Amino acid sequence: MTDAHDAPTPSEAPVADDTLTVPQLLLALQSVDTDADQLAHRRVNSDVRARSATASADATRWEQRRDELQTRIAELGTTIESAEERGAELLTHRQRLDQQLKTVIAPREAEALMQEIATIESQRDELDIAELEALEEQSVADDQLVAHLGDEASVRDAAGRAADALAAEVAEIDAELARLDGRRTELRVAISESLLATYDRKRAALGVAVAPLVGKQCQGCHLELSAAEIDTVKDEAAATGVTDCPDCGRLLIV
Repeated sequence: MTDAHDAPTPSEAPVADDTLTVPQLLLALQSVDTDADQLAHRRVNSDVRARSATASADATRWEQRRDELQTRIAELGTTIESAEERGAELLTHRQRLDQQLKTVIAPREAEALMQEIATIESQRDELDIAELEALEEQSVADDQLVAHLGDEASVRDAAGRAADALAAEVAEIDAELARLDGRRTELRVAISESLLATYDRKRAALGVAVAPLVGKQCQGCHLELSAAEIDTVKDEAAATGVTDCPDCGRLLIV
């Protein structure tokens, strides 16, 4: 199938009125439909839409990074708080053991208490190390969050400006599509139903349904017709000025 955006745009036709010939009406209708196809394609694939999508994605990534930092800072805060609580519990336990150790006479009991105290001290050392590491990481994350939040205004402003530009472009395109739709209706009313059915069928299959014959070349498929084909299409188009291209099948304006 030939893509409508790659096919040649028919020459501009005069404004439709009762004086237009059938070939002029068809060329004008094809011109309107081609313009509408190009606008519809631009509406979905424009650089403005791409920039808006990029700016929106940047804003989303910024939010995700902010959330990640805030979550990590909260997790580290929980780790620090838990370490402090556990450290306090171990310290209280250590103090109780110290008191017991002062009253113990049997060597074995004293040795057991001292081993338990050593275990508690080892656990407290591990907690101190974990708490220190969490504090250091939290400090780094805090700094990163402050710097990250400093970018918020520029990121959101860029996304907002890109969205506004896209909205303006879409509104402009939609207004032009509405105008073309009105023009299409005017032209279709002036064309016979049977010819419209042929036009619609060829447009659905080929994208561009109508092409003028320039010299020996069909402007739809860009193939040159032989001398015999030229004579044939001229004979077939003698009455209406319209026939089929023998190569691509488009409505050929002779």
